[in-house]
Amino acid sequence: MLFNSFEFFVFLPIVFAIYWIIGSKRIKAQNLLIAVSSYVFYGWWDWRFLFLILFSSLVDYTIGLKLSQEHKQSNRKFLLWISICINLGFLGFFKYYNFFVDSLVDSFTFFGSQLSINTLNIILPVGISFYTFQTLSYTIDVYNKKLEPTKDFMAFMAFVSFFPQLVAGPIERATNLLPQFHKTRAFVYSNAVDGLRQVLWGLFKKVVIADNCAKYANLIFNNSEDYSGSTLLLGAFFFAFQIYGDFSGYSDIAIGISRLFGFNLKRNFAFPYFSRDIAEFWRRWHISLSTWFRDYLYIPLGGSRGGIKMKIRNTFIIFIVSGFWHGANWTFVVWGALNAIYFLPLLLLKKNRVNTDLVAEGKLLPSLKELFQMAITFFITLLAWIFFRADNVSHAIHYIKDIFNSNLFSVPELYSSSILGLVFFFILIEWLGRSGEHAIQKIDFMKKPIRWCFYLIIVILIFSFTGEQQEFIYFQF
Repeated sequence: MLFNSFEFFVFLPIVFAIYWIIGSKRIKAQNLLIAVSSYVFYGWWDWRFLFLILFSSLVDYTIGLKLSQEHKQSNRKFLLWISICINLGFLGFFKYYNFFVDSLVDSFTFFGSQLSINTLNIILPVGISFYTFQTLSYTIDVYNKKLEPTKDFMAFMAFVSFFPQLVAGPIERATNLLPQFHKTRAFVYSNAVDGLRQVLWGLFKKVVIADNCAKYANLIFNNSEDYSGSTLLLGAFFFAFQIYGDFSGYSDIAIGISRLFGFNLKRNFAFPYFSRDIAEFWRRWHISLSTWFRDYLYIPLGGSRGGIKMKIRNTFIIFIVSGFWHGANWTFVVWGALNAIYFLPLLLLKKNRVNTDLVAEGKLLPSLKELFQMAITFFITLLAWIFFRADNVSHAIHYIKDIFNSNLFSVPELYSSSILGLVFFFILIEWLGRSGEHAIQKIDFMKKPIRWCFYLIIVILIFSFTGEQQEFIYFQF
């Protein structure tokens, strides 16, 4: 079920009404409703994969309880590895089996041998990467004694399958979200209003920005050999805003809906295209995944505490694994490695924590230095996105090569003035609202008539630029 579908616009008000009719004093009944509603939400796509979520929930719930009862370290570690192997085993089979088979066959062919292994017709379960990491965070935190295991299975089921963020995040930590299922949730009018604002802005990002940029990005990338360098650069620009509008739009909608039900999810995006270096970009982009890898992989590997070799090794591991998490294609691995190359000079020169404040804080415009830094960071990020979008590594290399030719500074052959205008309007609103949790959080400073006119404009734009319904990009991850 898509957030921007008619079915969801019927589903959400019904669940919301029943949830608050039940009342905040009946926590178990509310949790049951959330779990059932979440299974309906997910099962709308393909009910067969509900058994996968249920099995994963049963495994980690049981192991969590066993970990609290077991005091022998070797046995506790064994239980942890059962959880890791089962969860990553499912993820590996559904997402990477055919990739490994194809890569193995190709490597044998490269060395002059033939290997016959059949691939399987596997359907990738929507959101498997997200809820797998969410349940793993629970088991790992219980193992590390950062969290007491829950004995309430229904609360745990609701935590794993919580429908606003089930299929595309944010990837919630058990330490943050699970305790909220054990507490009374109160309906706070101001939180609900701001939640609706965030939902509205998220829909604008998805329907107006992402989906319309996608039309041009797809056309240019799918026929890249036919276009000039300037058009190819514009295609990469459109994709950069497609993926940002699509993914951060989903996160905004998920966080906003959660607030309607009395839950607070972690922020997942913090205006990443206003970053002044690549380290700042990764502190602001897909925050829930970046911090997950930092806490559960990078730091256990030694982080940046060791020598230069260890720092280089750990940086490449974290970025390449992050790339591989996104999909079973060498393009994602190269994308991750390229970001590691971007990041390493900052880390080795100890400048990766220079830009931790808000850019141009308290000012309307950035300085020339900040503007230059943001432009450079956006440009190298845009080049990396080409690998993310391309069909294969060869396509990405040829795409980048064809950008830098004699017609780079010519007028693009394919563009839409209205879409470009909307993108720059979007950038302006994001810039003005960059000090908030989302772009229109602090819109209360406007007088009420002006504020409602702004909402009306956004709604009109959403309906005016709604085209062919497209799934969220990160559903495939």
